Amino acid sequence: MPSPSHSSPGRRRAWRAATPVVVLLSGALFAVSAEQSDGFDLRGGRLTDLASVVRAERDEAGDLTTQVAALNAEVEALSTSLGDRSVGRVQDEIATLVDPAGLTEKSGPAVQVTLDDASMEARLAYEGDPGDLVVHQQDIQAVANAMWNAGAVAVTIQGQRLISTTGIKCEGNQVTLHGLPYSPPYVIVGIGDPARLEAELGTDPILATYRDYTDIPGGGVSWEMTPLESAVAPAYDGLLDLTYATPMTD
Repeated sequence: MPSPSHSSPGRRRAWRAATPVVVLLSGALFAVSAEQSDGFDLRGGRLTDLASVVRAERDEAGDLTTQVAALNAEVEALSTSLGDRSVGRVQDEIATLVDPAGLTEKSGPAVQVTLDDASMEARLAYEGDPGDLVVHQQDIQAVANAMWNAGAVAVTIQGQRLISTTGIKCEGNQVTLHGLPYSPPYVIVGIGDPARLEAELGTDPILATYRDYTDIPGGGVSWEMTPLESAVAPAYDGLLDLTYATPMTD
């Protein structure tokens, strides 16, 4: 019987064969770990960095909270110093300006003027300037201006409320108002004293010239003025921001 202190030849040969395999596997594991960690500790480094991020974010949140509290206190102090009387005055000013700015609905007796181009047959037969027989933006603007001069409290064109910044643009055979194109006939309504409106519209020199072209043989532009017992001018609900050019810098 062999001595228990000595291993059998077969067992020694098995260990000699298994040892290189274990070494190779260990090397492969080390290589994979190194690639995944990218030079950092897979455990301790990641946990340490996460804790640092949490602390930094917590500190930043605390600073922002302090700033918010300080700003709120400043707003409250400014509001208190302004006082109720100043706020009331500002609100009264706003209420006073809203109506003339065209931001409230107006209704009442009115005068309606309708302008239209001459018929196509009349324009083809006309020997003069074809532009004489179509409605231009200056004709529409002249009607609106005459209504304002007569004390109109509100004016609409094609149902659109006019305000101080309204521009009437002629583009081809259409008129653009507040960015929307309209074709003739053009309907302009002025709310106010009908007698004053009709008198101003009847004596305005620009409109007198326009009416001269309504009597052209074969048919000219049209002019219709009608008093209305009641009309409604809706509140302006478009954009109020002004767009303007600015100089270029060198």
